[in-house]
Amino acid sequence: MAEHILGMGHRKSVREVVTLAEEQVAKVEGNPRRLLARAPGIEIIADRPDFTGPFTNYIIRISAAGKAASELHTSAESCKEICECAIENERLVLTAPRPGLKVENNVLFDTIDKLSACLTLPETWRIRGEGFRLDPISVEMLFQAMIQYRASDVHLSPGMTPVFRVDNETRSSDLLGILSSNQILNLIREIASDDEWKEFETLKQVSFNFHQVGLGYSRVSAFIKGGAPHCTFRFLPERIPSFEELNIPPDIMKQLASLHHGLVLVTGMTGSGKSTTVAALVDWINSNKTLHILTIENPVEYVHRNKKSIISQRNTGKDVRTFSEAVTGALRHDPDVIVIGEMRDPDTIRSAINAAATGHLVISTLHSNTAPETVNRIVSFFDPVERDLVKLQLRDAMRCVICQRLIPRIGGGRVPAMEFLFNDIKAINDGILEGDTDAIRIGMQQTVSHSMIFEEYIFKLYKEGKIDLEHARASCTSVSIFDQMVMGTYSVPRLDTIKALRESARH
Repeated sequence: MAEHILGMGHRKSVREVVTLAEEQVAKVEGNPRRLLARAPGIEIIADRPDFTGPFTNYIIRISAAGKAASELHTSAESCKEICECAIENERLVLTAPRPGLKVENNVLFDTIDKLSACLTLPETWRIRGEGFRLDPISVEMLFQAMIQYRASDVHLSPGMTPVFRVDNETRSSDLLGILSSNQILNLIREIASDDEWKEFETLKQVSFNFHQVGLGYSRVSAFIKGGAPHCTFRFLPERIPSFEELNIPPDIMKQLASLHHGLVLVTGMTGSGKSTTVAALVDWINSNKTLHILTIENPVEYVHRNKKSIISQRNTGKDVRTFSEAVTGALRHDPDVIVIGEMRDPDTIRSAINAAATGHLVISTLHSNTAPETVNRIVSFFDPVERDLVKLQLRDAMRCVICQRLIPRIGGGRVPAMEFLFNDIKAINDGILEGDTDAIRIGMQQTVSHSMIFEEYIFKLYKEGKIDLEHARASCTSVSIFDQMVMGTYSVPRLDTIKALRESARH
């Protein structure tokens, strides 16, 4: 196990040193049964019968020469019923309690404190823990718990019990007890392939897909933090949920799934359900159309099976080196639909736009807080000299941007709130070309567009009694617009407002 160098300041008792050392080791590696602390001239070994509770066996070794050793020896002689004193390799060795002797904890602790009073304890110590938990973590039990708790994720960290994310809140569970670094490291080695394990050893992080047959899939993310392994599971059901089960508008989603070409983006912040929405979109195409669907992911998350369509899922790093190479190569694989796990760099974005412009339906995800912001978010990946061209290409290729947020539902669970940006009127078209977020947002509110802003969708959820007023207001982009909708005083901005905004920006 790792050695920790800790500055503890001036401590009066060996027990204080052991207690502080145990707290620090537990945070990184889990709870040890044995603790070793050493500094110049002194070594402490503390044992306990279990992984929690006080340490009940101590061995203290110091140099046998000097005043401190003499005083310690005298003090030990006065406690000889409880502690054993011996000389080994020119060191004084104190063992408390004596081997085979059972004493009350308070008697032992008083004895240790009395012996410590003879010593001037160092301020800096080298600490090592031993005897950590080694029993294997049951992956099946983790999956069953995620299903039972309706958790989206579970986090495994040394020194802590498993932490489940339920309705976007983290909740600890005593299901497996307090975990150790060894347990988590062994779990990662057990469920990772040889290549994934090598990547983890080399890069100190890795992501991959794991299948627990009959229960579900999981995107596993393993990484090193503070020198210790951590692991996160994102739960993915074996059966991909439908639009209706996800509480997203089936008519709009089917309309998007029926497109023959162009770029469709599903955006939102981390944990907003982007991957699930994309999976439902792909599953509808797979179930209702006879096409070739090609997905490019890192790692593959939802696993699709051939239905009416042929579906090919490629994992970057395993099946192809990079996203951009996979998208470029995809054009030679006769695809009708190309699904890109995430638009994460200029080369991938450029390849995706080109694929959309050459007659393919391209579906991808992006981190963005609102649909109108997505255009500038994409453009920001590129150098200034390229940005005008990218905006022109987006204007021609983009069909729809979906942005979603998850809002706590009355009665438990969460319901998605969605914003739809359809590139279907000139005002939006021009806003994309100019990178004008305000103009895009005003264009989205015109009755001639099929677009819908967050406030309109959230107001609909509120009127249907699915969410309460507090969470509705907290989830809006503009609280004032939502409040006006509630009061019935909101009016859609006129298109000439865009001209006024541009004029004021120029001056």
